[in-house]
Amino acid sequence: MEPLFVNRVANSGLVTFNLEDFIHPGERVVYDIKDNLFHGLMLREKDFREFIKTHDWTQYDGQNVAIICSTDAIVPTWAYMLLASKLQNHAHRYVFGNLEALEQELFQEAIAGVDAEQFRDAKLVIKGCGEKPVPTYAYVAIMQKLLPVAASIMYGEPCSTVPLYKRPKDKVAE
Repeated sequence: MEPLFVNRVANSGLVTFNLEDFIHPGERVVYDIKDNLFHGLMLREKDFREFIKTHDWTQYDGQNVAIICSTDAIVPTWAYMLLASKLQNHAHRYVFGNLEALEQELFQEAIAGVDAEQFRDAKLVIKGCGEKPVPTYAYVAIMQKLLPVAASIMYGEPCSTVPLYKRPKDKVAE
């Protein structure tokens, strides 16, 4: 006797790729250089260098840091570079930009580490609905990474997908 219900999703050979798995777990913090400005207008080198020497940089251990200046002030480029030199041995990742720029850098780093070869000729479903927000640029970046090797790519859940790409039958994966 044949089974009453056949799980076609389980038998489809689809491979689910969940970008939520690539969200870095570390804390995200903003370092606003405005707190180092003289009268909120400009950075004084002597004062800033003293701050750099005496500041407790260990508070950034393992954190992801977005470096910004939230005021319209005169801040020389070297000041951001000096901050980077101190964060290097403490922060997991740091960027010049807001939290969105930081998140993009974290996703780019994670996606760069994906071995696309493991998805060669796979029928992929890039999971769309999840519990954590995944930014759109992460979806675009993973498409760029997987398009050369995948047989097909869909978006959504295995039971309800939106087809995005299917390699032509006469084309060999790159």
